[in-house]
Amino acid sequence: MKKEEVNIAIIGAGLSGLTTAFYLKKYGFKVRIFEKNEQAGGAIQTHHIDGFVMEAGPNTGSMSRVEAAELFEDLQADCKLETADETAKSRWIWLNGKWCVIPSGLIGGITTPLFSFADKLRLLGEPFRKPGNNPDETVAGLVRRRMGKTFLRNAVDPFISGVYSGNPEILVTRFALPKLYALEQNYGSFIGGAIKKAREPKTGRDKKATSSVFSAEGGLGNLVKALVKNIGEENISFGCKNLAFEKTTAKQEFILDNQKFTHVISTIGAFALEKTFPFLPAEKIKKIDRLEYAKVIQVSLGFKKWEGIPIRSFGGLVPSAEKRDVLGILFLSSFLKNRAPKGGALLSVFLGGIRKPEFYQMNDEEILAIVKREVIDMLQVPDFNPDVVRIFRYEHAIPQYSFESEEKLKAISELESEFAGLILAGNIRDGIGMADRIRQGRLIADEMMNEHK
Repeated sequence: MKKEEVNIAIIGAGLSGLTTAFYLKKYGFKVRIFEKNEQAGGAIQTHHIDGFVMEAGPNTGSMSRVEAAELFEDLQADCKLETADETAKSRWIWLNGKWCVIPSGLIGGITTPLFSFADKLRLLGEPFRKPGNNPDETVAGLVRRRMGKTFLRNAVDPFISGVYSGNPEILVTRFALPKLYALEQNYGSFIGGAIKKAREPKTGRDKKATSSVFSAEGGLGNLVKALVKNIGEENISFGCKNLAFEKTTAKQEFILDNQKFTHVISTIGAFALEKTFPFLPAEKIKKIDRLEYAKVIQVSLGFKKWEGIPIRSFGGLVPSAEKRDVLGILFLSSFLKNRAPKGGALLSVFLGGIRKPEFYQMNDEEILAIVKREVIDMLQVPDFNPDVVRIFRYEHAIPQYSFESEEKLKAISELESEFAGLILAGNIRDGIGMADRIRQGRLIADEMMNEHK
């Protein structure tokens, strides 16, 4: 099939769908995006309110994928990359009623109260422990085995709360943290693997992938605007609710409201697949639909005058064992430019997650009462009177890559093989971070380009 004969429908104008469409259009394909909302971006929405730049959805990303850096290069005429200030390298953990800095060097690692003396000694033996042989080992099981209980309690558990809003006892390492899993399996250990991997030769392209925290100048909404501009808003249909595709057998076409498509790329959640693609076998869809999502509430707080403790840090995370009612707090104005008026502060407070899904049902007053109590106590704010407050709720915030993952991925592969031209993408597979979403979209477009040269 020639490129000119390919007509592609993309379901969802979030970061996955927009990135896919951007590169497909760049490669000369005809694309049409269908989005249920009245604006593009999915969960990514930037709000400019009274001198504050508040993000709904992901607040930042990690430049962990080459494709993320290259997307900003490709969009540089319309969107400027912003990397976090050095302040972002400082990360805090709440322990026994106060914040502790996560150590970044040998001396800090020896003196930190985050880890027990026994586990610090245990860490010295980590490079010499045998790799695990259970492919379905949880993150918690892996960390306990290689590093000890206090590393799990005070480092990995809050990290998982921050990234997945999840539970390390449930997430399976090879799906949820594949890079960590690969370090042990490919190199024998975390420490030894990290050292060996750092010494491996890298191409100039490889070096674009870093651990830097990123956003876009003026907010992530500008990244969405740049993608839409280059895709062409005329190629995006908004307000498309209750989509239901039909599948013909004669010409292998997909039909939506008398429109015919040779390919359909879905970036929607697992919960929406059955209604959108009623022709797919129910027994396979159920294996994908088992995917659990964390319900998350984000409360953005803008203070024109900050009177709490100094917050020169990326933010603070809270171990579940500390029994607080927040997952963590980001100090966005500390490491991104012009996010709050001078002398002020912009915070994002996160609640709920897998461990406390009931928070999602609370009303705004109840949520704000919790946030007030926690911020006053944890950040020593003498008078909790933020100038701007916004509460964002995400019923399907973050998919949890747990024990269902292998069956889910197998079902996706089988459906794509059975129904030629159908691609089931989005965060149901291939990672949950912004860089993962960008990478997935780029790889889908590249593969399609190679197939239709």
